[in-house]
Amino acid sequence: MNPISDGLTDKAALRKQLRARRAAVTPEHRRVAAQQLVRLALRQRLLARRRRIGFYMPAKNEIDILPLLRAALRMGVTCYLPVLPRRALVSAGRRALWFSRIGRNGYDLDTTRFGWRNNRYPIPEYLPRGVRKVRARQLDLLLTPLLGFDRQGWRIGMGGGYYDASLAFLKRRKRWHKPRLIGVAYAGQEVTRAPHDAWDVPLDGVLNEREFIRASRV
Repeated sequence: MNPISDGLTDKAALRKQLRARRAAVTPEHRRVAAQQLVRLALRQRLLARRRRIGFYMPAKNEIDILPLLRAALRMGVTCYLPVLPRRALVSAGRRALWFSRIGRNGYDLDTTRFGWRNNRYPIPEYLPRGVRKVRARQLDLLLTPLLGFDRQGWRIGMGGGYYDASLAFLKRRKRWHKPRLIGVAYAGQEVTRAPHDAWDVPLDGVLNEREFIRASRV
């Protein structure tokens, strides 16, 4: 599937087309793609035991990164999942995400168990009592969901602004760049040029079922 051309500059129209592309992925391709993510991530050495890595729970036809998350847990990687801020904070313009730590036991990813809840979208969040939470600035690597991407590292998100708010601090940094930002998507979600705004933070790379793309700032 070829990248969507840059004829569409309206984000709303582009999001609609990208949602349709993502929804059209066949069940067999979804299954194979999930395993390919693991193979490529290991080849690129994205999963390091001493790293703190932020993942996410796939929803709305997003590529399945749970096999990648399980592989990271087996390797002893410290893994985190996003938690939305309360409605009152969002209303006040405070959209930055928290990230809660997932234990190393496999049953922690069983969303029917105690400690899990659905947020308002609804996407499962892991919030057992006493769970350790951190901000994005405390992570070494953050894997982000997206609707579209280009090879310059620009990301088209869902429009909620949560990742933009969580990563706004990176715009103020001149030298130290942490966390490293990797988008995760199907190859068919690529666009030739993604429209972006002044507050957008570019990705360092994109992982899809075909390849790992290092962002090229040109």
